[in-house]
This record gives sequence, structure tokens and C-alpha cells, in this order.
Amino acid sequence: MLTTRLLTKMKMGAIALAMASSCVAAAHAQAPESSDPIKVALFDWTSVNLNAKIYGGILEKLGYTVEYPTADYLSSLTTGLTNGDLTIGMEFWATTAGEAMAASDATGLTENLGPLGPKAKEEWWFPEYMKEKCPGLPNWEALKDPACASAFSTPETAPKGRYVGGPVTWEGFDDERVVSLGLPFTVIHAGTDAAMFAELDSAYQRKAPIILWVYSPHWAPAKYKGEWVEFPEYTKECYTDPKWGVNPNALYDCGKPHGDIFKYAWKGMQEKWPVAYKLAKNYKIDTAELNAMSGEIDLDGKAPEDVAAEWIAKHEAEWKAWAQ
Repeated sequence: MLTTRLLTKMKMGAIALAMASSCVAAAHAQAPESSDPIKVALFDWTSVNLNAKIYGGILEKLGYTVEYPTADYLSSLTTGLTNGDLTIGMEFWATTAGEAMAASDATGLTENLGPLGPKAKEEWWFPEYMKEKCPGLPNWEALKDPACASAFSTPETAPKGRYVGGPVTWEGFDDERVVSLGLPFTVIHAGTDAAMFAELDSAYQRKAPIILWVYSPHWAPAKYKGEWVEFPEYTKECYTDPKWGVNPNALYDCGKPHGDIFKYAWKGMQEKWPVAYKLAKNYKIDTAELNAMSGEIDLDGKAPEDVAAEWIAKHEAEWKAWAQ
């Protein structure tokens, strides 16, 4: 038979456990400081929407109401996030959004929540098999050779080469770069991120000519064998001072900048949803893991929500610590 002392200890332990569980439940119940929806922006590429679904999925587990409005990438920094129509965007690349981020900072109505983790690289990219037809690559000056440009041409652009740029909302100044560097190429902007990489896959399988905008983090540089074009190294002056660089009369006569990927939020987020804000500030993701998950969506056909849910389940201890 159990002694009275042991029974008492068991009862006290059960009471303590119940109190601890009650405190945890209370903490979670208090987490949604406001029932208003937190609006996590969706843009037009896979990784940003995956990060949005991971972050939003965590918020939903904490009891928040979450909405996912589709927004314009660059203008969201100076409109949607400044007026609170958007609460947060999970990926703003210093490579393409640097000027928009500076403009957003100047308003005082948004907050840079720090780097996401992966380092960004975006540049013209070509499959390795194209070096046989343009042996001077990856040096950018090889593209000035009419024979090399012709190797990248299509019936619509011949004799000029065809460069497949990203959606126009990404900017990137490729049209200006072609002019300032005197490249005999026509820039064709893909309608969507998915269309751009579908075109790469089709060309790669046929060993057809293609040169296009490829970025990292992304699954493409790992799946396909190729190289980025080596343009003159980016400096701030290249984008602001025509006298800088190989063309003294034009801007953008260099490659694209490299840099971090940042999270941005509406300035009022910290006061209105402090726990969600803290979670966003601490949110990080591994580059290799992000690439692999993006591939699961784009290549294997998985739904972003399902991939996000798998990450959330796998990293529960990690994201719970972010919210503390």
C-alpha cells in the first residue's frame, strides 16, 4: 500500500503539473494581443511565399488571425507596409530592393527586422554547354561578340541574342545594362518566376541556347550545371554616377549587387502584436534547407502550405524559442 506521505507527494505533483499546464495555456491564450489579422505579403517567387507560409503557420498555431495578400514587391515597401495595409514581408533582397528599402526607411513608417539568413546573388546565368558556342564566357565582354550573341538568339531576336529577364516588377536594370555595356541582346521579361524557370528547364533538356536571370537562394543553380556572367563588380557609384565604369555616359554598366535578404514590417507591428513581432525579428532559415524546400514545391509539385507545415513540425522547439 502507498503511504500517506507518498500519496500527498503525488497529489502535490499533480497539482503542480496542472498549474504549469494552465500557465502555458494562459500564455498561449494571451499571445494574440489583437484579433485583427496579421497580413503577411505574398510576392511572385517561391521562397518568399514559402517563408510567408511558415511564419504565418507559426502565428496561427499561437492563435493569431493571418491573411496572405498578394502585393507588388518593390512598391509594398513604400505603400502597403507604410500604411499598414501589409504587416510584414519576409524577403526583400538587397540585390534588387536596395533603393526601395532606403526609400522605405526614410518614411519612418516601416522597420527593417534584420536579415533572413541566406545571402543573395542575382545575375545573368548560362548553361555550361553554351561555352562551346561562346568560349570567352563567363567574361561579360564575350557577349559583345556578334557571333556569341547570335548563339543565344532566337528567330524573334536574331541576330541579337535573347536574354530572359525576371518579371518587370523585380526591376534589376537589365534593359539599361544592355545599353550601357553595348551588348547586342534583346531583353525579354518573363511573365512569372515559374515561367522563367520552366523555360530554363525546357532549354536545358534540349541543350538549346538560353541566358537568363538566375538567383540564389534557389534550387536552379544546384540542379543545372552552369555559371553566372562576370560583369564589372557592382559599386554604388555604378548606379548613381555615369562617369563611373566602362561607359562614362551611362549608369548600370556593372553587375548586380550582392547582399543580404531582409524582413520588413509595418512600424506599428511591435506595439500591436509584440509576440508576433519578436518571432519575426528572430525568424531565420537555412539556405540549403530553403533551396531544398523550394525544389519540393517547384519540382515535386508539393503545396507551399504542406511544405511549410512539415518545417513547422520539425522545428517546433526552435520557433517556440523565437517567441519567448
